[in-house]
Amino acid sequence: MSDGEWKNNKNTSPTSVPTTRLTPIKRNTITHEFDPSAADAMFAEDSDTQLWEASELLRQGMQQQQAGELIAALKSLQKSLQLFEVIGDIQQQEQALSFLAVVTYASGDYKSTISYAQQCLTLKKETPDPSIQMQAFSHLGNAYRHLNDHNKAIKYLEECLKITRNLQDKRSQVAALNNLGLVYKAAGNLKQAIEYQEQSLKLVQELQDNWGIEQVLKNLGNAWYALDNYPKAIAHYEQCVKVARILNNPRSAIQVLKNLGNACYATSDYGKAMTYYEERLQLARELKDKRSEEQSLGSLGVTCEALGDYSQAIKYYEQRLLLARSIKDRRIEEQALASLKVACYALGDYAKAMQYQE
Repeated sequence: MSDGEWKNNKNTSPTSVPTTRLTPIKRNTITHEFDPSAADAMFAEDSDTQLWEASELLRQGMQQQQAGELIAALKSLQKSLQLFEVIGDIQQQEQALSFLAVVTYASGDYKSTISYAQQCLTLKKETPDPSIQMQAFSHLGNAYRHLNDHNKAIKYLEECLKITRNLQDKRSQVAALNNLGLVYKAAGNLKQAIEYQEQSLKLVQELQDNWGIEQVLKNLGNAWYALDNYPKAIAHYEQCVKVARILNNPRSAIQVLKNLGNACYATSDYGKAMTYYEERLQLARELKDKRSEEQSLGSLGVTCEALGDYSQAIKYYEQRLLLARSIKDRRIEEQALASLKVACYALGDYAKAMQYQE
């Protein structure tokens, strides 16, 4: 597969959502994942019916969470927690609360995430499980980040990072460093954000984890872009797209290609911008992503204008106009008409410009 080719492969309180399945919210967070292959080790056979039922519900909730069935997972885990509380099994309460934080975070219910993670940390245990504590601090930090409480987010993610280093857990260090970078970026401290994410990138490259590398490169590109350092943003975005091609992950690349084209445009490298916008347009059409398609057509039209090629700009704007009408998006239709009039006037084709008067 060449660099330009792609294989064509064909979260509010969850209890208030009237569906049976929620798609996890996409975000730049890297989570500390539980190993589902190790799940069976948590559940010992027991003759106590209530304990067996609680363990089965916990197992079921974990499996539902892995499958993305978040509302079903929430219900299973809540029932499991209630039974473990009745039995007085603190260790399994800790597991249930930790997974409830995972599920509510995945569905975007950050207040519930905070509640479950704090309950997990305040359980009275003689020997707390550092891995569970790490998870709880991570979810607290990430939830507070989404709620824009940056000071609390930093406090909890730094606690998480300390534990990952004590455990010498490189994979979890990657997550903690990346997520700290996201908080500092959200707080406007871009230099500190970059420092953490560069540490994260070094570790994830040592682990040869392409999925993690792709995510951290994207976050670094975004941070440099926010600093208006377009050459460094471009360098990280280009690496990110290369990794996305290796992973055959066009949905990720379609996001990065937009910023990559914009960064090239900002440096007046219009030819390179055209290349990336065209690749994004191709991917958008393969994925039937109408929103990315219309954005790409608009970007291509603007770039053609910057190159002085108004005839080609008009072709892109006409395609955007047809697409806007097909999806009945009045706002985009008005934008496309306005762009067409400007380009026609620039060519001196006033008769054609009149055709696009509303």
